[in-house]
Amino acid sequence: MVKRCSWGNTDDLLYRNYHDQEWGKLNLNEKYLYEMLVLESFQSGLSWSTILHKRENFRKDFAEFDVNKVVQFNDDDFQRLMQDAGIIRNRLKINAAINNAQVLVKWHQEGKNFAAFLTEFIPKPIDHHFKAEIDMPAKDELSTQISKTMKKAGFKFVGPTTVYSFLQAVGLINDHIEACDFK
Repeated sequence: MVKRCSWGNTDDLLYRNYHDQEWGKLNLNEKYLYEMLVLESFQSGLSWSTILHKRENFRKDFAEFDVNKVVQFNDDDFQRLMQDAGIIRNRLKINAAINNAQVLVKWHQEGKNFAAFLTEFIPKPIDHHFKAEIDMPAKDELSTQISKTMKKAGFKFVGPTTVYSFLQAVGLINDHIEACDFK
């Protein structure tokens, strides 16, 4: 019998596949990092399942998470996003997604990238493998430090809890429990 983290034991195939194939697996592709940052920011206060089931709509609406296209979004694009029931229609979160693309494009123009920024803090993935999910923190000192640095750089909607979830999602922190077959 396959063992998973308890949240991955679900009949929701999309959610289970996310647990099995994506969460905690290192992926430092720049487009993927932006996608996960946007999705984690929108998840704040909501269930991850809600976001995951709207992911394809987010991809479509945010130009497949191409930061060079998102930075060109204007007021018409913003209004389009605010009217789209296929995503989370939150003014602050939509503005943050556009703003964060602007920060990343500025970095790219300066010869920097998101992956290099993150790996300055976490040179190799951190494997916690807690015995139980109850032991897993929602944030830690590292996510707090990264959050502060990101905010200083101009990012929005990147509190320590969102950053911790983001680091888990992109595999810089692997928090699959010890008994999970997908760690």
